[in-house]
Amino acid sequence: MSLETEITQLAATGLPADREAARAVFARLRDALSAGTVRAAEPDSGSAIGWRVNTWVKQGILLGFKFGDIVDASMDHGRLPFYDKDTLPLKRPGLAAGIRIVPGGSAIRDGAYVAPGVICMPPMYVNIGAWIGEQSLIDSHALIGSCAQIGARVHVSAGAQIGGVIEPVGALPVIVEDDALIGGNTGIYEGAVIKARAVVGAGTVLTGSTPVYDLVRGEIIRPTPDRPLVIPEGAVVVPGARAVTAGKGPEWGLALATPVIVKYRDSRTDTRTELEAWIR
Repeated sequence: MSLETEITQLAATGLPADREAARAVFARLRDALSAGTVRAAEPDSGSAIGWRVNTWVKQGILLGFKFGDIVDASMDHGRLPFYDKDTLPLKRPGLAAGIRIVPGGSAIRDGAYVAPGVICMPPMYVNIGAWIGEQSLIDSHALIGSCAQIGARVHVSAGAQIGGVIEPVGALPVIVEDDALIGGNTGIYEGAVIKARAVVGAGTVLTGSTPVYDLVRGEIIRPTPDRPLVIPEGAVVVPGARAVTAGKGPEWGLALATPVIVKYRDSRTDTRTELEAWIR
């Protein structure tokens, strides 16, 4: 029986499922996720947005939470007291993995894939089910949430929050494709997709329901019930504001924050983003 079939059957059974069987199958899934041979979402050229969700993987992760026991995890995290599910240990990749984890309080849960050449600056956190491509930089105080997919050579700047999407299991997680730059103190949530080489400027917030105003192409990018928010390839997105025209908005001079595409990536943008190579 395949891992997918076992997980699907156990998830369908729910709480009455065999506890030891669920824990065993989750351990196998966690190993596969950690090795990068299984992903919560993966590229799919046949999809309109280029990605598909592997629902059974999310179901399997939820089994690990459901059937894990809370234990004293202090020894796993250092001297401070911590209590977590015994099914969710920390990842300890070792020197052979080729990952640079700078001292200072970072943590990566086992069941996350971190490719060779990735740099983790402290303190940052990577949750289970996440996938991070080679040569990416996860900067200080950044979060890579559950099942988020980060491509190769991506810079996730200090304070950036890449949200996790475990439930609903069929929902697309946040996806950031190759060579993108995520600016400091940005927030990307609810399954938004950042296509390759896009730049999300510092302080920008993107959610699954955020309209984005493209000044270059003269259009408004809106998510729909069957399509998430997709930031086009090479787009440069910055925080903007839109006047409130309803109610007391005009009288009070109110405006709402809204992301704006002000340009598409060019040689000048590339030159500035290449500066990070000096810290590698």
